[in-house]
Amino acid sequence: MAIALNLHRVVELTEEQFEQICRNNRDLRFERTAKGELVVMAPTGGETGSYNADLSGQVWLWNRQQPTGKAFDSSTGFNLPNGATRCPDVAWVSMERWQALTPEEQRKFVPLCPDFAIELRSPSDELSELQAKMREYIDNGLRLGWLIDPKTRRVEIYRPNQPVEVLENPGTLSGEDVLPGFVLDLSAIFHA
Repeated sequence: MAIALNLHRVVELTEEQFEQICRNNRDLRFERTAKGELVVMAPTGGETGSYNADLSGQVWLWNRQQPTGKAFDSSTGFNLPNGATRCPDVAWVSMERWQALTPEEQRKFVPLCPDFAIELRSPSDELSELQAKMREYIDNGLRLGWLIDPKTRRVEIYRPNQPVEVLENPGTLSGEDVLPGFVLDLSAIFHA
């Protein structure tokens, strides 16, 4: 479960201050909304953590075999164009966009929206909040996104300028033209 702290009119967190809060509280995960709210997220449970590792591992391995970009885990912050700082469970950025960043930008929270992202719904997540986050990614430049819900065995696929596609109990997902040749195997999550 995430808790949003509205700091508006109390303090306007700079990017450096937000990064310092994250460094000083490494046991917690934070995000920042476009409205300036500080979102505190609890660590995941064992099952969700295992699923996250599986998803990250599959994207990492695909990217390692054909390094067309950079793969990121859930601890990576992305400063979106709308001012929010988000941490997708899995993210990927094309090599062209990654290499356009300065070394300093690559070391800090990544100052762009990923090309691809996965959000995995944990038992404490509100579906509507994750759906809003996926729409925010799309509005900020995401090219392909998957919202995976292990409980209902549903996947929502987000693409720019298209309605959300909902799949019931799929065995695999295609990376389409964003992650060419990538096929995500959902058997460890949906059939565990």
